[in-house]
Amino acid sequence: MEIIIDKNSGYCFGVEFAIQMAEDELEQENHLYCLGDIVHNDMEVKRLHKKGLKIINREQLKDLHDCKVLIRAHGEPPETYEIALKNNIELIDASCPVVLKLQNRVRHAYDKMKQNDGQIVIYGKTGHAEVIGLAGQTENEAIIITGEDDLNKIDYSRPTILFSQTTKSTKGFYNLKSRIEKNYSTQDDNQSPKSFEAHDSICRQVSNREPKMKTFALEHDVVIFVSSHKSSNGKALYQVCKNHNNRSYFIENSSELNPKWFREEDKVGICGATSTPMWLMEKVAESILKLEIKPH
Repeated sequence: MEIIIDKNSGYCFGVEFAIQMAEDELEQENHLYCLGDIVHNDMEVKRLHKKGLKIINREQLKDLHDCKVLIRAHGEPPETYEIALKNNIELIDASCPVVLKLQNRVRHAYDKMKQNDGQIVIYGKTGHAEVIGLAGQTENEAIIITGEDDLNKIDYSRPTILFSQTTKSTKGFYNLKSRIEKNYSTQDDNQSPKSFEAHDSICRQVSNREPKMKTFALEHDVVIFVSSHKSSNGKALYQVCKNHNNRSYFIENSSELNPKWFREEDKVGICGATSTPMWLMEKVAESILKLEIKPH
């Protein structure tokens, strides 16, 4: 059996930067608070917890004073910075530069829309940390859509600017863009064609993994996709694998491996989400080698 770990899998630079900042800080401090899971991977969260990283939520943040809090790669809404200033909290800001740039674009677009009774629409997962941060730039007035079923939330008599969560599917974004354009075109004649703007704000480091994942899936007999079920990116990339290789399996860790998935002659590929650490994929590879594979 040959086992290959996908060199294109693993942390995107935003997540890698946040984890490095956390580890650097923990070398000097006994503990560090982090607002939400630093990454959508329970195994990595547990590893960092042992080093002193304590996960808190936004309600708990309000009760903290005179301490340090890490902001993860997903970014935060303006309210978080206001609380930190009020409570004398030092923020270790590990927000991804791509997310920060998008927050700025959304804020400027919102200011523009307020002048002509327009609306901001964000294609993303409701309740996702990044989406909360983006919506915060619009005083939480942004309309969040997750798919075609949500398009009726949009008021087509008003101007619209569409953005996307950085980790969403490019195909999904352009499908929604096309549907919204069609809905505007069916309005009455005095509707301006300039009523709708769409800005592709998907991170290319993330979106470029889809075609690479397709190639990787086709090159192997079996694909083991390692990710947390919390990861939106993980679910999307796994589906790419499954669509092109039916022998693709989603696991969170090596304990979920099933010997029945493998044959001795298989070429096995291990890959993961942008939130999957390389050490975890390496551990899965070691565990596969220890499995007792029975002849089929």
